[in-house]
Amino acid sequence: MTRPDRSAADALAERLAGLDLTARLHAMAAQVPGRLVFTTSLGIEDQALTHALAMAKLAGSRVEIVTLDTGRLYPETYDTWVETESAYGLRIRAYAPERAAEEAFVRDEGINGFRRSVAARQACCGFRKVEPLGRALDGAAGWLTGLRAGQSANRAGTPLAEFDPDRGLIKLNPLADWTRAQIDAFVRENFVPYNALHDRGFPSIGCAPCTRAVKVGEPERAGRWWWEQEEKKECGLHIGRPEASVQPGQEPAAFERAGLESQKNQPEFAR
Repeated sequence: MTRPDRSAADALAERLAGLDLTARLHAMAAQVPGRLVFTTSLGIEDQALTHALAMAKLAGSRVEIVTLDTGRLYPETYDTWVETESAYGLRIRAYAPERAAEEAFVRDEGINGFRRSVAARQACCGFRKVEPLGRALDGAAGWLTGLRAGQSANRAGTPLAEFDPDRGLIKLNPLADWTRAQIDAFVRENFVPYNALHDRGFPSIGCAPCTRAVKVGEPERAGRWWWEQEEKKECGLHIGRPEASVQPGQEPAAFERAGLESQKNQPEFAR
């Protein structure tokens, strides 16, 4: 593969389909020349991928591991970060929001101003996640993610490799066809460190004010920005930020008036 383009990404995706995870990672490293960046949220899929990269001796040497430190993460997420670096003897590079953008948002909207409207929430995701991601991927030829097709309806078509025309790179999703059961088994069998919140009803973990535990039977990402339409919930990292609206009865302003905020609609065990 000489340069990133759509046909090269499609050919790589076809090749990866018949390989196991370790072979997929080596093929990606061989077929995508230039800088490779893995962005980890320190969630369970990304922890599985960090382990696989480390065991394949690709972590840090061939593949840079970075994370987006939004400044609003759960304490358990930072604990997982520390434990991961210790377990694998590596450093996870942090990309943080630009100070001026963060200060301006809090000044104008309030510390939890993202609950005032969908537009405000997307603006918060923009400076806390999307802009730092742009800096993390600057000059990269390949971007590794822990995306799975089974995570949500929005992600159902996630391929193993795809061309990202906006960033001019190959986006690599080596876990795209894995199920959550496969991830859980891999983590358990390989003693992979993972976020304690996964054992408390959090299948997906983001910023603390914007993530709750899910109820039995809810989709994996139901706890992310739970006050918005289920089919529209994305921050803009992996797909464009679609027009969204607040679900009836889920208005965040009502939560604040009641003093419940992020605990609203959580199952009893998560309160």
